[in-house]
Amino acid sequence: MRTSHTRIPFILLASLIILSMTSPSVTFAGSQDKGNPVAPPSGVASTDSLDSMKSAYPLSRPSQSTPQPGPAWKTIGGTITRIKGEVYTVEDYEGNQIHLYVSRGTKHLRGQKKVGDRVRAEITRDGFANSIQ
Repeated sequence: MRTSHTRIPFILLASLIILSMTSPSVTFAGSQDKGNPVAPPSGVASTDSLDSMKSAYPLSRPSQSTPQPGPAWKTIGGTITRIKGEVYTVEDYEGNQIHLYVSRGTKHLRGQKKVGDRVRAEITRDGFANSIQ
């Protein structure tokens, strides 16, 4: 019983030392990645960079150039403010600008959409719209 009480502080001290040794390398590696802009995790991207697909989507796989159909992550609703090629910019009800990637794989319910239409879309984590109505 007495030996188990002396091991606990030793284990805590050892884990603290290991943590302090690995922390500087993690923060140093993170500071080198400033040249790679990433959108916020909420899916909100700036409206200035519609030409750059990488800044519009937080891609889950680095090898993936454009979002692909996949499992639904969440449903968003709002008004289409801009359509540029296959990228729809939707302003949600809270005022956030969200970029959706729409392709032939997207199920269009109730016809094609235009600027000003109110829509609801089921999207993947990458920003691909599985369906839009």
